[in-house]
Amino acid sequence: MPSMTTARAPGRICLFGEHQDFLGLAVIACPIDLYITVTGTPRSDTEFHIEMPDVADSDRFEAADEVDYRYDLDFIRAATNVVRRSGVNISTGYDCIVRGNIPINAGTSSSSALVVAWVQFLLASQDGQPSPGPEAVARLGYEAEVPEFNAPGGMMDHYASALGGLLYIDCREPITVERLPARLDGFVLGNTGVRKDNNRILAESRAATNTGFEILNQRIDDFDIWITPFQEAEPYFAQMQPEVARRVRANLINRDICQEARRLLSTEQFDPQRLGEMLYEHQAQLRDGIGVSHPRLDALIDAAMEAGALGGKLNGSGGGGCMFAYAPGRQQEVKEAIEAAGGDGYIVSVSNGAHATIED
Repeated sequence: MPSMTTARAPGRICLFGEHQDFLGLAVIACPIDLYITVTGTPRSDTEFHIEMPDVADSDRFEAADEVDYRYDLDFIRAATNVVRRSGVNISTGYDCIVRGNIPINAGTSSSSALVVAWVQFLLASQDGQPSPGPEAVARLGYEAEVPEFNAPGGMMDHYASALGGLLYIDCREPITVERLPARLDGFVLGNTGVRKDNNRILAESRAATNTGFEILNQRIDDFDIWITPFQEAEPYFAQMQPEVARRVRANLINRDICQEARRLLSTEQFDPQRLGEMLYEHQAQLRDGIGVSHPRLDALIDAAMEAGALGGKLNGSGGGGCMFAYAPGRQQEVKEAIEAAGGDGYIVSVSNGAHATIED
């Protein structure tokens, strides 16, 4: 029996494809070196005693059978149930501490990192359980956070956290992941401190966009959100409600930006200036088309650009939370500009993804 098990999983930034994974489109994302960490020592029974000092919370439950939820989005209990249903025998309880330095409810996937870390912890800590691989960890994390609570999110966060590196993720079933060879650095995360209603924002975006795509399905033979050219869809925007047309138009533009970015980042030698321009083009569509930015996000992005960033965008669903800037060679200046504009700044690097360690 191991004396201590530690699992950690990173948050993430989404470079391209924001508000697209739940539509079955592609995203480009990477985890960052901010983490949720679970550390546990085994007990002589099958109870889990969990302390979460960063959020002044704790939990205790018997894990031998299906665990009841205390409230909606009870992620640790949900991940425990999902892992058990996958065939893992949870035979040993643990005293655990959960800590993290990912901004909470801020668009950097703290909740996804939590479920991925907990899945990793359970798989590593239960005696004799083989590792199913990072893709399976991502899938279990997704099942615990999204389908388990009928939530509107996609799979990008879980795959980015579990796999690590710069990833192009095709979100059609079955999910496929391509590692992009470009080596990126120079990212600065900025937290506005504005809390956001993530599920509401995603649900509204998804509903409006799907309404517009249904109109295109009715008007265009063999309409395909992946390959139908923007120019072919554009004449039908006038048949949609204005807020629907704005979102559909922006999503099709962002779809094409993501594919251009995939080509750009498919080599180690790429144009950083163009990458920054495309990030800001993506942000313009999120702000003006999908309508999910926020004045505080816009202010931090503007401050970063004035300090020398090549580009930047909101991170996550929007409506508050975090942005990030791409500022190779200017990270410290951009961090200071974000802080002078009232945000919390973090210089971040691309992470290798989730992992677990066991001490005998």
